[in-house]
Amino acid sequence: MTTRLILDCDTGTDDAVAIMLAATHPDLELVGVTTVNGNVQVEYCTENTLRVLDHVGRSDVPVHEGMDRPIVRTDFPVPRDAALNPNSSIHGRELPLPPATTRKQDVGAVEFLVETYRRTTQEITLVPVGPLSNIAAALAVEPGLVDAVPEVVIMGGGNVKGNATPSAEFNIWADPEAAATVLAAGFRRVTLVPLDATHQALVSQAQCDELRALGTTAGEAAATLIERRITGYDSTQPMATTHSAPVHDALCVAYLLDRDVVDLHHRHVDVETAGRLTVGRTVMDLYFRGHQEPNCHVALGADPDRFFAILRDTFARAV
Repeated sequence: MTTRLILDCDTGTDDAVAIMLAATHPDLELVGVTTVNGNVQVEYCTENTLRVLDHVGRSDVPVHEGMDRPIVRTDFPVPRDAALNPNSSIHGRELPLPPATTRKQDVGAVEFLVETYRRTTQEITLVPVGPLSNIAAALAVEPGLVDAVPEVVIMGGGNVKGNATPSAEFNIWADPEAAATVLAAGFRRVTLVPLDATHQALVSQAQCDELRALGTTAGEAAATLIERRITGYDSTQPMATTHSAPVHDALCVAYLLDRDVVDLHHRHVDVETAGRLTVGRTVMDLYFRGHQEPNCHVALGADPDRFFAILRDTFARAV
C-alpha cells in the first residue's frame, strides 16, 4: 500500500538521504518537498533539494521554498556556523552533487501546504525534518490542517541529548515557538523522532562501502553524503560506534516503511520557549508527572540493522 507524503526540509546531508529514500522507494509517493531555513539559508536548502531530486531522476517532484526566518524571533537562530565554512562542515552550503537543472515552484511552501491539504481527497503524511516554521505558519493560515493531516512525523528534540545547546536539539531550538505551536495544535497523530532514537541508528563507514558497491546513482550519492557526516562527527562529536554517524532525517522516512524501526512511547511533549538555559528543549513527560494527556508518539530507541537494510534495499533498486 503506497504512502503519500510531503517532506519539509532544511536540506543538508541527512535531509538529502531522506529525500532520496522518499523519492525512490516504490511504496512511497513523494507529493512535494518544501524547504525552510535551518542547516543553511533557505535558498541553499532549495538548491540542495533540487540537486538531490535531479540526481536520482525525480525532477518531477515539485519543490516549494518556504520560511527564511523563525515565526517570532528576530535574534536567532542564524544558520549553523559550519554552513558559513563549507570546508569544515557536516553539511556545507551546497551539497557535493551537480548543480540543479530544474527550478523551484513559483508557489511558496506555506501556500502549497495549505492548498494541497484543502483539496486532497487522499491522505498525505507530513514529514517535517527541519525547523517547524513552515508548519506553524500554515496552521496560522489554515487551522483545519490538524484534521486534514493523518500523521505528522517530526525529526527533532531530545530527552537526554542536545546538539544545538546542552539542552536543545537544533530543529526545535531553531524555531521553538513554531515547535510549541505544532505540538499543541491537536493533530490526529504526531510521531516525534528525537536524537535519542537517531543516535542509535548509526551508519558506519563499512556500510557506506556497501552502499557504494550497489553500483547505483542513489547508493553512490548516499555513501558520499553519509561519509561526509562520519568525518564531521568523528572530529566534533564521536559516536559510541567509531567511524559512524546518525542520518537523522532518513530515519523518519524509514519509519513510514517499517514502523518497528523505532521504539515508540505515547507521552506528552512540550517545548521550552522562555528558559535562559533551556530554550528549545523538548520536555518529555516520560513518567506522567505533568498529568497532561499524551500528544506524541516519541521514539526513544531505534533498530540500526532494520534502518540500514531499508537504505540498502531501496538504493539497490534505485537508479
